[in-house]
Parts: sequence; structure tokens; C-alpha cells
Amino acid sequence: MSAPCNPAKFDDLIHAPVRLRICASLAPLQWAEFAQLRDSLGVADSVLSKHLKQLTDAGYLDVERFTKAGRSHIRVALTSDGRKAYVGHVGALRAMTQIVE
Repeated sequence: MSAPCNPAKFDDLIHAPVRLRICASLAPLQWAEFAQLRDSLGVADSVLSKHLKQLTDAGYLDVERFTKAGRSHIRVALTSDGRKAYVGHVGALRAMTQIVE
């Protein structure tokens, strides 16, 4: 029998509430703009920036800066490692909450 491709593994970095919500928000998307994330999470720019940096430093996010209509924008996406870590973390949370009879 082969091992699952994303084994359940608790990830302390992802588990922080804002970082978990960032990963959950990005998981179904190819990418999201900074302002979109900030507004959906209801956090200040500085709070979001801090958490994005931590996830980026871990290799879980790609951050891209671009100009649109003469204004600077930032968009972020989960990397493949970030997506694997998130799926593994969710699996670990599910395993913890299963009722054993």
C-alpha cells in the first residue's frame, strides 16, 4: 500500500489563526491581491504583511509585485510546498477531532 501524497502533519507556523485563514483563503485560488486578502480577513495592512512574510520565509507563499493602472499592487499565492503543508495541517486537525469509539 502506498503512503498518502499529503500525510497529516500539524504545522505550528500555519496554525496561528491569521496564517491559517490566509492559507484557507488562498487554497482554492491561483492567487489573490493583498487588498483582497486584507479586506476578507479584516486585518490591518501591517498585520497581514507580518504574516505573509513569515509564510514567504518558510517557502509557503510566492509574493509578486506588479503595476496596474499606474498603481503598485501585490499578489500572493500558495507554493506547492505551502499547499502540501496546508493540506497536511488540515488533515492533522481533522484527525485530532475524530471521535474514537
